[in-house]
Order: sequence, then C-alpha cells, then structure tokens
Amino acid sequence: MVNLAWPAPGRVLARAAHSSDQSVQFVPGPCGGLQGPSAPRNRIGMPRPRASSREIAKKGTVCVLLSFPFIFSPCLGCGAGTPEWAALLYYGPFIVIFQFGWAATQIAHLSLIPELVTNDHEKVELTALRYAFTVVANITVYGAAWLLLRLQGSPHADVARDVRDQLGVRDVRVFQNLSLLVVGVGAVFSLLFHVGTREGRRRPRAEEPDEHSPLLAPPTAQPLLLWKHWLREPAFYQVGLLYMSTRLIVNLSQTYIAMYLTYSLNLPKKFIATIPLVMYVSGFCSSFLMKPVNKCIGRNLTYFAGLLVILAFAAWVALADRLGVAVYVAAALLGTGCATILVTSLAMTADLIGPHTHSGAFVYGAMSFSDKVANGLAVMAIQSLHPCSLELCCRACVGFYHWVMVAVTGGVGVAATLCLCSLLIWPIRLRSWDPGA
Repeated sequence: MVNLAWPAPGRVLARAAHSSDQSVQFVPGPCGGLQGPSAPRNRIGMPRPRASSREIAKKGTVCVLLSFPFIFSPCLGCGAGTPEWAALLYYGPFIVIFQFGWAATQIAHLSLIPELVTNDHEKVELTALRYAFTVVANITVYGAAWLLLRLQGSPHADVARDVRDQLGVRDVRVFQNLSLLVVGVGAVFSLLFHVGTREGRRRPRAEEPDEHSPLLAPPTAQPLLLWKHWLREPAFYQVGLLYMSTRLIVNLSQTYIAMYLTYSLNLPKKFIATIPLVMYVSGFCSSFLMKPVNKCIGRNLTYFAGLLVILAFAAWVALADRLGVAVYVAAALLGTGCATILVTSLAMTADLIGPHTHSGAFVYGAMSFSDKVANGLAVMAIQSLHPCSLELCCRACVGFYHWVMVAVTGGVGVAATLCLCSLLIWPIRLRSWDPGA
C-alpha cells in the first residue's frame, strides 16, 4: 500500500522490511535457546531456561498487534511531496517491530511442536495441520480483500471502468480496513492459543535402582544441548541446507508465478488470482495425506515424492510454451509438491531437535535466517539478470520469466535432491555431542 501512495518511498521501505526480516530471525534463539556461561543456574549447576516458547510468542503477538495496522495506514502528516527519508523514518520503526514480532511468534510456535509431542508421526500431523490452517488463513485474507475491494473500492461513478480495475491511491482505505480486520481476527485466535495451550515440562527418566545403588543417590540431570553444540553437529547443516532449498522453491515460485502467467503465458489478469488459489487448495488437500504417507514410506521418500512432483512441473514448463487451461493442472502439481516438501522438511527439523526442546527456538531461528538470506540473494541475482532496464517488461522478458520458473523449481529441486541424498547416506542424528563431556 505504501507503493500506491508514494512509489519511491515504497521501494525503500520494501528493502528495509526485507533487511529487518533477515536481521531478526535469530531473536527467538537468544530468548529461548541460547544458554551461555552467564545463564542462571539451578542447585545442581545446570542452566535454567530463560523464557518458554509461549512467553516469546506472547511478546511477539503484542508487537504484531501494535505495529501491523500502522504499516497499512496512511502516513500521518505526509502528502504527495513527502520525501523518501521522511516516509522511511515514519514507517521504518513499525516495520522493524512487526518483523521482530512476526519472527518471534513464528519460530516460537514452531518450537512448540517437538515440545508438545514426542512421536514422529504426531510431529508430522501437527506440522501438516499447521500448514493447513496457514492455507486457510491465506485464502481468508484473499477473500476478505476481494470482498472489500468490491464493496469499498472506487465508489465514484465518474471513474472509468479500466481505472477502477487497477489498484491505486483511492484503495488505501480498503487495505487499512483489511489490516484492522486481520489484526482483530488474529488477536482472537492468539488469545485462544495462549489460554488453551499448556506447555508441559518433561521430567528426566530415572534409572531403575539395583542392589548396588546407594540409598541416597546425588541428584543428577541430563546436561543441556547448548547453541554452540548445535554448530558442531553435521546434521544441523544437512537439515539446514535441505530446509533452505525447500524455502527457495516455495517462496521463489510464489514470487514469480504472477510474472510468468502475465508476461510469459500472456494470460488474463484473473489468472493471477485463480492460479494461487489452486496452488493453496491443492496444498491444503495434500497436507492431510502427510501423516499416513510418512508412516508408510518414511520422511526421506515422502520428501523425494514431493520433489518428483515439482520436477515434473519444471519439465512441463520447460517443454511447453503455451499451457492454456492446463495451467490449472500445473498449478495443482506445484502446490502439492511445495506442501509436501515444506511439511516434511519442518518435520525433519523437529526430528533433529528431538528431546532438546530448550534450544529448539535457536534451531528454528537458524533455519529461518538461512532461508531468508538465501531468498534475498536469489531475488537480487534474478533481478540483476532482468533484460529490460527501461520498462517493466519488454519482449525479452517473455522468455526470461519462463526460464526463471524452470530454474527456481527444477534447478533448486536438483540441489534439494543432493541434500536429500546426504541424509540417506548420513541419517539425522547427533554425532559430536557427548552428554558426559
């Protein structure tokens, strides 16, 4: 919406938002997982957790509620002649607070999965349900935006029809009302989450006494796996590279699908809305199959099946210059494959964490940080290769976006396959950490 009112400041704020998003991904890690020598100690000398995942999520939710409406509201005291630095100073703090809160809430919520359940199949089920409700939330926001644009957008009859079909400054009020609606609904469900979710604490399993056991044994506890121990684990980097590749496929395909439909396939603008809807619905349906499929063939083969679907989409796009109505089938393939590899990679991350839930926030934060940096660098590299310098899209960009879609799905899919092969050779387990050291 900032782009609608002030195009140049909007671009600056977009870059600021992306940079702040990368910078705050490690914030939940120090709050929930980084345990150093200065951490508080209990009676037996073990570090005490500083904050639970639910407490971190609560703080993040408050940050989102207080900042998000201002990002999608007009700048107070600003006008058409407002310089870039003034708009940046106004919106910048709200964007930083929002990105802080969003990263804290998202990573703390993910770190609750290995805390709530210990069974591998239940981890997949919770991750799949989380993804399914994310899809429901996305579709709900799209539906609310469509309804508000029809009811509140361009109310003046003297505005030409082709102008009313385009977004502009006149639609600022629509997005402001949409942000308030999203924040209100999100606040209700966040309240239900914090009231209804109990974060249990696992007790260490005691050893069975025998005839040689002393009557009064000294208190013992399992040493905590600290953040520096994760950095020495090869499996940490294996799962991190796999998750980063997964996010590259999912995020970049969603980013460039609109340009591919508009410029490469030359389809009507309605496809920009209907194709993502097909992707979301197909991903929503396939998420409910994740638990039985993982139970039957395991994590690695489930991920590989999702990769095969994505590689089939990439081959179809590479070989077909025109898809026509078959673009809906291709979108269903892409949505199904992306949902499969995303849910499975998150389940693999939960497997990596295992019982070490006290540092789970650090692991999820590190994974999220790596994928944000990789996505930012990938977008910068793709845009630097854009063939049209003076206009939005010239004749050369028709083939450009065609091969971008092939590269971000097929090319990155091959890289993800190599990461998966490393997990087949060296399965996910802790190799360097010694509890007795």
